[in-house]
Amino acid sequence: MGTLFVGGALTLTLGALAYPSMLGLDTVSTSTDRVIANTQWGPLTEGDRDFVVKVRAAGLWEYPLGQIGLQKGTSKAVLTASEHLVDGHAALDTTVRKIAPMLNVTLPNVASPQQEGFVTQLKGETGAQFDTDFANILRMTHGSIFNTIAKIRSTTKNSLVRALADQANNTVLDHITVMEKTGLVDFDSTIFQQTTPPKLPKTDLTPPPPAAGAPMVVLTPPPNATSTPVDIDGIAGGAANGNGGAANNNGGAVNGNGAAANAGTGG
Repeated sequence: MGTLFVGGALTLTLGALAYPSMLGLDTVSTSTDRVIANTQWGPLTEGDRDFVVKVRAAGLWEYPLGQIGLQKGTSKAVLTASEHLVDGHAALDTTVRKIAPMLNVTLPNVASPQQEGFVTQLKGETGAQFDTDFANILRMTHGSIFNTIAKIRSTTKNSLVRALADQANNTVLDHITVMEKTGLVDFDSTIFQQTTPPKLPKTDLTPPPPAAGAPMVVLTPPPNATSTPVDIDGIAGGAANGNGGAANNNGGAVNGNGAAANAGTGG
């Protein structure tokens, strides 16, 4: 994370090094179209950078919540939705961890306090109450990010961010669909909450920066994974293959630690 490629064509401004100021469900910046870096894969805007971090933060709470759902879910539909959460976010996490160092974007290791609050709430519930709140909370949050993905995909000039948006679009649409298939979604309430989010303090909506020297949390794909990460090496070209591969090796090295940290987050 935050590594400059020696001899590469990646040119960054100091603005790209700053941890995004606000990464919750609402607008992350008043100037999201401001270019903060010119990279060999296209310009990187504030909105692009914040989107990369949003994808990471989403996985940090939805992946462990999927694991909880596999333990607590009382219906086949909820269990299936939980499987999709784990599978989809593991693949997204692999992609986002690949492109983040290429774009010099700092990734969090913990979701925002608001997102962690959803996990805490659902950890304390059982039975039908768990199933219902699980389906409605996740339908609401996925619906909230869906429009953001569409905006990023239609406006970004960065090919790596575009590839991530394509994968995120497919994953989020899948997750919206499986939540609806539970038959538990209260559409009136969920859509109201989705379009009228509570006015929370910025600190509640911001994932904390990673601690210095801490190993990166890795969301390990399930044994029966069906989702696949984006072929970033194929998109980025030869120059990225060597450097991107180095970043990938680092991610693999902390896989065991990441899995342990992840269990702590969701447990």
